[in-house]
Amino acid sequence: MLIARSTQEAHLYMDLHACACGAESFERTHRLEQRDGAMVAVYEGACPQCGRMRTFEFRMTDELPPAPPAFGGPEPSRIIDPGEFMWVSDEVGTDASLRLLNTPPAEHRQHRAKWTYALAVLEEVFKFLPEDADRIPEELFTSDRGRAMYRKDPSRFDRRWLLDSLERKQGLLEGIDHFSPPQQQ
Repeated sequence: MLIARSTQEAHLYMDLHACACGAESFERTHRLEQRDGAMVAVYEGACPQCGRMRTFEFRMTDELPPAPPAFGGPEPSRIIDPGEFMWVSDEVGTDASLRLLNTPPAEHRQHRAKWTYALAVLEEVFKFLPEDADRIPEELFTSDRGRAMYRKDPSRFDRRWLLDSLERKQGLLEGIDHFSPPQQQ
């Protein structure tokens, strides 16, 4: 059974695994079940494209889940590999960048949530890096998408590259906060 550290991680896993027909999203219902002393989150819903019923079951870890947008504690994911997290960070970051470029600085706050999410996803990539290593080991890339991301540019999984990327994303968030502070109530 899939083991999820949080509902955010479970939802991202489902979003990354398309239906057999290719549809990527579906409306899902959610329920919690107690099985053999463990909490199991069950998600079900019909594919909007082909009507096939989709079901995902996740055993939830015993740890208290972190506040969103974080996906889990200090340990890396057991169900999403570092390449998949990097792919999501790229997708969300590109979309957020385009939106920032097309809005005046005073309106950047409305895109802050996307940047926060892109940063949280990138932080997940970093969790796969062993303390004594300069690069995430290739064998940790277990999905087709993750392996493709690694093959495309292994240097993106180097400690220095990851630290620089985290710093840039944090700097963008600080810029948003500076030029587009929260509105006073």
